[in-house]
Amino acid sequence: MCGIVGIVGRSSVNQSLYDALTVLQHRGQDAAGITTCDGNKLYLRKAMGLVRDVFEERHMLRLRGNMGIGHVRYPTAGRASSAEAQPFYVNAPYGITLAHNGNLVNAEALSEEVFRDDLRHVNTESDSEILLNVLAHELHKLGKMSLDADDVFEAVAQVHKRCNGGYAAIAMIVGYGIVAFRDPFGIRPVCFGRRETADGPEFMVASESVALDALDFELVRDLEPGEAIYIEADGRLHTRRCAVDAIYSPCIFEFVYLARPDSIMDDVSIYKARLRMGERLAERVLAQWPDHDIDVVIPIPETSRHVALPLATRLGVKYREGFVKNRYIGRTFIMPGQKERRRSVRQKLNAIGLEFDGKNVLLVDDSIVRGTTSEQIIQMARDAGARRVYFASAAPPVRYQNVYGIDMPVVGELVAHNRTEDDVARAIGADRLFYQTLPDLVDAVRYGNPRLQQFDTSCFTGEYVTPGVSVEYLDRVAMRRNDGAKASRRHDESLFETQGAD
Repeated sequence: MCGIVGIVGRSSVNQSLYDALTVLQHRGQDAAGITTCDGNKLYLRKAMGLVRDVFEERHMLRLRGNMGIGHVRYPTAGRASSAEAQPFYVNAPYGITLAHNGNLVNAEALSEEVFRDDLRHVNTESDSEILLNVLAHELHKLGKMSLDADDVFEAVAQVHKRCNGGYAAIAMIVGYGIVAFRDPFGIRPVCFGRRETADGPEFMVASESVALDALDFELVRDLEPGEAIYIEADGRLHTRRCAVDAIYSPCIFEFVYLARPDSIMDDVSIYKARLRMGERLAERVLAQWPDHDIDVVIPIPETSRHVALPLATRLGVKYREGFVKNRYIGRTFIMPGQKERRRSVRQKLNAIGLEFDGKNVLLVDDSIVRGTTSEQIIQMARDAGARRVYFASAAPPVRYQNVYGIDMPVVGELVAHNRTEDDVARAIGADRLFYQTLPDLVDAVRYGNPRLQQFDTSCFTGEYVTPGVSVEYLDRVAMRRNDGAKASRRHDESLFETQGAD
């Protein structure tokens, strides 16, 4: 999960890119970067940290130009390093810089191809750098001194043929413009908007529409699966479907957890979709337990608030805010190690005892992944005086790893893998547990856009929409993503940094 943005403007875009990245900060908190283009020269600033920490005034002043792209990152296989902060850059052909959200499932084979056949060097382990080199090679194969829209779309079409996985990418070609493209399944989101100025229209591409809203761009639409948009430096816009046999299959976890509620994604209001999730979850509670003894419904901030309110209304019980969140602690889901996740929960949340004391409480969260956070929050509710603690998840049981750009743990670290709902309830310490059903979740999202007939629901079903996700591939992913492997990498990085300091 990363955030990407690109702007072709009529005046300097550095501040607009910065502002857009702060709005997309929820999509990645490990690193941030901006590249701008002024004539035939690129200016780059990227580093580890939050947007507000990476960019100081002196950096912003150097980011000159009316065209640029930006990125906020979190790692899909452990802690990020400064070498893998984006955007990435290659100087041939033309000079290209790229920002990417997602994951290529055939990255290992592509890396070999890029080196052996394309004669290009990849300097990091990031699949984003591989994607950039594939695009650069396909542009180079055209053998042209100058580019037009047809050339750009032909290169993107070849990228789709070579790359498998979920990806949304924005690339800036020095002196030409910005091209953005979405994988043939539309797994990862990307949209574009337009803003009128006295000098002509400006265009913006971003992971979520909320970034457009913040900068007064009008949302035009989402990119279709396999579609590319090319915006020339002078503001001329071109779009084309570049992939054959594209199948609309957006990641349903974006609607449950990842996206901001004020975003419109694939013509679906995230906010309204979550309200519908709460309504359907309430129907499930009533069907299983019509004579429930729930006194109060309390959301676990922030994502589940919009699920919890209609849930409480339908159950006919009070809705209360029982936890106060420290807004200066990052999202627990993307903490890189188990010890850090455990420590951060107590730092992030504090219970309001009056809302728990002597009550039967239904806690509502967007999902249950490892179960570590849920277990600690349930214990916090008991410590605050709750008589009984029930738990409801807006998502179905997460039983399989995600391979399209979300750092979900390996199956052995997922609390619901090979467990029944009763087993999970015991594991997290809940008196009773309610999961959303997958059909109800799909219906809650699809209600906003009936064109969405299929979703990537692989973390719930283990069925992956793209080719190339074999048992062997999943085993390799597991070796990189398990907490033990991540801890080892963090140790190696720490040792390297210490030695470098000497």
